Amino acid sequence: MTVATWPIELPKPERESWQSSPQESRLKRNNEAGPPSYRSRFSSVADQVSLSILVDRNGKAIFDRFHRSTTSRGSKPFYMPDPTTDGWKLYAADGRPLLTAAGRQILLSARWLCMFGDTMPAEAIVGVEFRKSFSVWVMP
Repeated sequence: MTVATWPIELPKPERESWQSSPQESRLKRNNEAGPPSYRSRFSSVADQVSLSILVDRNGKAIFDRFHRSTTSRGSKPFYMPDPTTDGWKLYAADGRPLLTAAGRQILLSARWLCMFGDTMPAEAIVGVEFRKSFSVWVMP
């Protein structure tokens, strides 16, 4: 099975819409007195991440085609660049940028294996652009 890849034409997610939380993996026990206690139910925990991107009409078509056709309306997994790591500059402990032998800045690279989240992507019109809001499950 070939896993789909996030379209490179789409922009990085907006910073202000970013929200991440781990999947609940605990089992709560109610005690007769005092605060509740928990135990771990499973250790392979996914993270739910809420994102949005701002795209023009062409970007909207690319996103819609990716969601509708490539991932079968969100039912198939895909690889997506990790927006918190991929493309960020790498620095030494003293704050100096790390460079290659040719003098180019070294950039970090990371990707997620994702599934679209529990709700379908939503869109809003912002001026002449579209804000696509969606969530993904990032697989452990």
